[in-house]
Amino acid sequence: MTVSTRSPVLIPDSAAFQTVAVTQVRHWNEHLFSFAVERPASFRFRSGEFIMLGLPGDNGKPLVRAYSIASPSWAEELEFLSIKVEDGPLTSKLQAIEPGDQLYLGKKPTGTLVADALLGGRRLFLLSTGTGLAPFLSLARDPEIYERFEQVVVVHSVRRVSDLAFHDEQNELWVSDPLVGDEAGLRFHYVPTVTREPFHTTGRIGDLLESGAFFPEKLAGPRTLDPEGDRVMLCGSTAMIRDTAEMLDGMGFTEGSNAQPGTYVIERAFVG
Repeated sequence: MTVSTRSPVLIPDSAAFQTVAVTQVRHWNEHLFSFAVERPASFRFRSGEFIMLGLPGDNGKPLVRAYSIASPSWAEELEFLSIKVEDGPLTSKLQAIEPGDQLYLGKKPTGTLVADALLGGRRLFLLSTGTGLAPFLSLARDPEIYERFEQVVVVHSVRRVSDLAFHDEQNELWVSDPLVGDEAGLRFHYVPTVTREPFHTTGRIGDLLESGAFFPEKLAGPRTLDPEGDRVMLCGSTAMIRDTAEMLDGMGFTEGSNAQPGTYVIERAFVG
């Protein structure tokens, strides 16, 4: 998930943060936007991790939330995807940022939505709702993913068509990406679905799995999930994660972590 549902935290130790400049902002609709910041030379992370990010609070100390990094680990900028909350302590201010503005960026990225938390396999399914797409934008552009998996499938479920952030980029299979364009053009599959407006694919993730629309026509392998060769990552709403994790458990999948890799993973830091 891109932004934590917990209340923002005032961090008394500003030494845990560095200041970075906003480089670009893109508003997808009235309640969704993405933005990028400069990447400090010393900043290192694994694709799929999250970081604390924010602005000064009313008392001058950092007011921050956890945001998944939407950029791959090799990118020169750090990109993020966020909802807009009119009365949100942080997002009410964050949505008004412009290039050149300064943000606080944490120094210690972490998370379990990383390749190291999964056992090896043939197909990787990245299942997301809303802004939960962010870490999968990172992973889908990481060369390591294509070294470990033969097929990569991103499923993104949203309410409205305008919520399909980065739709065009993914629909083009990242062919312009300098590192994974060739591989992604052959092995990356994008399945957008909309639940409250007409679209070529409609329904929630569980509905798509039941109907078979979950599996793109060009995807190699069985038309069902198999714990022997399939690996799954989940990021998004609590309901989707709960329901899908229960389904995976019933199919014989096992939850993994950085300490003990498994056949599926969720980001526990965002699950209440």
